[in-house]
Amino acid sequence: MKKDLPRIEEEYFDIYDDEGRLTGTASRSEVHAKGYWHRSFHCWLARREDIRKLVMFQLRHADKDTFPRCFDITAAGHLAVGESMRDAAREVHEELGVEISFNELLPFGETRKESAGIAQGIPFIDREISDVFGFVYEGDLTSLKPQVEEVAGVYEAELESMIALFEGKLQQVTAAGVETGQDGKLQHTACIVRASDFVPRPSSYYSEMFRALLKHV
Repeated sequence: MKKDLPRIEEEYFDIYDDEGRLTGTASRSEVHAKGYWHRSFHCWLARREDIRKLVMFQLRHADKDTFPRCFDITAAGHLAVGESMRDAAREVHEELGVEISFNELLPFGETRKESAGIAQGIPFIDREISDVFGFVYEGDLTSLKPQVEEVAGVYEAELESMIALFEGKLQQVTAAGVETGQDGKLQHTACIVRASDFVPRPSSYYSEMFRALLKHV
């Protein structure tokens, strides 16, 4: 007898009009198919190692429904129906295994992003209203616990170099990282990163967030 596959419950988001007014709710797939505005949480982690000032960024999992295998914010996520930014701060723990309270986060303001593409053979339109935060992390890459279903790896590079990368003063930067191996353990790795390897956003978004982090590290 053929067994039924387990049913995966789809996420639902609050959706908004162009002025940011709540207009209803929709499933994640509908939100990305029709390009509804929705809210998300961004948190950039930075750390200091002796005189070095580093910013961490994640490598998105290959199965993501938008921008698979792109570098992205250290931890981020959509707000589910009825959630607040305070609720969404859970993403840092879920994606990285780092316990941070909302009150510890550094507020960097609100940003909007509109983009489109194809992931897993399915076209998408992504329109997000995001609150952005920073956090100065006292651990290192090996102390993280990346969520293997979401995060393929976490990398870091000098903040000054990353600012130069997104201001067009450097073409590439060397980043050190960790990725989860088949044995479930973190493995050290390194790679060359370019601005085009990141989730498409205005270059000013990245450079401004990195400059904001630099003031606190």
